[in-house]
Amino acid sequence: MPRGSHMTTRYGGQNGSFSLQIENWANEALGAIEQTFKDVVIQIGETLVNLSPVDTGLFKGNWQLTIDAPSNHSIDRHDKEGSETISALIAAANSLEPGQTAWLVNNLIYSIPLEYGYSQQAPAGVVRITVAQFQKIVREAAQRNQV
Repeated sequence: MPRGSHMTTRYGGQNGSFSLQIENWANEALGAIEQTFKDVVIQIGETLVNLSPVDTGLFKGNWQLTIDAPSNHSIDRHDKEGSETISALIAAANSLEPGQTAWLVNNLIYSIPLEYGYSQQAPAGVVRITVAQFQKIVREAAQRNQV
């Protein structure tokens, strides 16, 4: 008998569960990665909306999540509470697929002055605070979705 052929003879026709377990784990891991990405996008969007200063609600309502290309316009959504905007962000984030790019933008002409302290409601900005929390947001999402 050639060297090593006893393994083929002994195990060759068996369908072991090990490869199936690896395949299941890989599928779970891919699902967890996809969900983590969506969770991070949602948390960033919620943070941006919740930190946004409010007068008429137009700035808060103008946070937009688009896929693969940034929005290049503002929208006429006055959302003082932010709930409508967050619902729209969640719906868009849940449609994300692996390999796509999520864009969170606010195209109002006064977005930049607000970011740099024009409003006493957000003197440290909105985006800069969210960027500072990014690693924490990712870490928490990854922990929630770990396989």
